[in-house]
Amino acid sequence: MPVGVTMGQRLVRGVEEAGQAGALFGEALYWMAIGHRRKQPVRLNAVATQMLEVGIAALPIATLLSATIGIMLAIQSLYSLGLFGAESFAMVGIALSVVREFAPLIIGILIAGRSGSALAARLSAMIINQEVDALRVIGIAPVRFLVAPALIAMIIVVPCLTMWANVVALTAAGFIVTPSLDISFPAYFSEVMAALSVHDLWHGLTKSALFAALVAIVSSLNGALAQGGAEGVGRMTTRAVVQSIAAIIIADMIFAYVATIG
Repeated sequence: MPVGVTMGQRLVRGVEEAGQAGALFGEALYWMAIGHRRKQPVRLNAVATQMLEVGIAALPIATLLSATIGIMLAIQSLYSLGLFGAESFAMVGIALSVVREFAPLIIGILIAGRSGSALAARLSAMIINQEVDALRVIGIAPVRFLVAPALIAMIIVVPCLTMWANVVALTAAGFIVTPSLDISFPAYFSEVMAALSVHDLWHGLTKSALFAALVAIVSSLNGALAQGGAEGVGRMTTRAVVQSIAAIIIADMIFAYVATIG
């Protein structure tokens, strides 16, 4: 098959999947808004279960990664600024980098690899085993039952994890900065708080909510497109993680550009 035809087919397939993702997101919002009127509300216990799986169960690894990021940023900031004798400005760079960029990004990637893959695998298995068809037969909307709880849970929990990552990363960075600059922890946090504003905090939390929605929709869509037995489950799970991480990084770039020119 000619290369141009293959590329064209992939482009068309990509546009189709983007449209399907938009339709899936719209249907999830529809059931969240008026599900109770249709006698099919989004179940709160399902949302709570998803929140426990996505948020509480992810706290240990989120804490470890956040602390590591904070320490690495502190080391690199002190080294690079030390070349110009400006180590005293390290707190500003660390604070803004963590809150605006690194905390939302690392938590988004973590959720994509951990929770997004689990969601895609579960939906893929249900599609292949015809469990989703069974839900339709008994009158249960699959998007309301399977996708909406995960979407709500991620949008709520991921910003909370991001806020926790902010605290952990900045605290871990303090263990490197304070002895290097011979200052106290209260003085360090005073400088950090002075460098940050409410706008910076909302910038990071808004991005994390956007990343959560992307992970939920991309993972759900890939799960819904599964075919081919167990091999198809593995393929679509891997595809969901790759596409989620790519979507997060591209969205982060666009968000940063729009926020800068705005």
